[in-house]
Amino acid sequence: MSNDPSAAMAAQICGQIRSVFGPPPPYSAAAAFSLLPPPLQVLVEEIARAATASKKVFVHGVGREGLMLKALCMRLFHLGLSAYVVGDVTTPPIAAGDLLIASAGPGSFSTVDAICRVSKSARARIVLITAQPGSGSEASLLADAVAYLPGQTMADDEVEGSSASPELRLPMGSVYEGAMFVLFEMVMVRLSEKLGQTPAELRSRHTNLE
Repeated sequence: MSNDPSAAMAAQICGQIRSVFGPPPPYSAAAAFSLLPPPLQVLVEEIARAATASKKVFVHGVGREGLMLKALCMRLFHLGLSAYVVGDVTTPPIAAGDLLIASAGPGSFSTVDAICRVSKSARARIVLITAQPGSGSEASLLADAVAYLPGQTMADDEVEGSSASPELRLPMGSVYEGAMFVLFEMVMVRLSEKLGQTPAELRSRHTNLE
């Protein structure tokens, strides 16, 4: 018999991420925002609107949240969208009707607030992904839509009674960041269907410079 704990640990981690997409416990902080539309619906509708209007899509996040958004941006490019990561040297200016997808899991980051401010002044649409929609941050006030993803972030990773089990407690914002990856994969499935893109068409846009 193997004593490798990997399968059990993986099950616990996947369970924590899965709980982000389930109904919130009654009287929990997440229950207060249960009337917000599901994040999958928000992102699919906003990205599809931009794609249909031939508008550009920009993504911005910091740290590991930014890495998850870069992964989303890559897949949006594979779908045939004009998708860009804020800060890349080849990123064009954002313009009216374009879409900015930003993430601020704990509710606020100064750079996210600043990027949202610039985007709003250019009359672009803003979607904010966050675990703290009631933070009152500048980004949350400027956003046209909020994708509420109630995963543990650095804002609450030390709070007693968090979603992490006592056997395995992921550090800082790992639950939120893992949920972002899963959410973006679901977004890609729905967008592929909505935009009529086949797996072969996505593969045809994958780089050959590897």
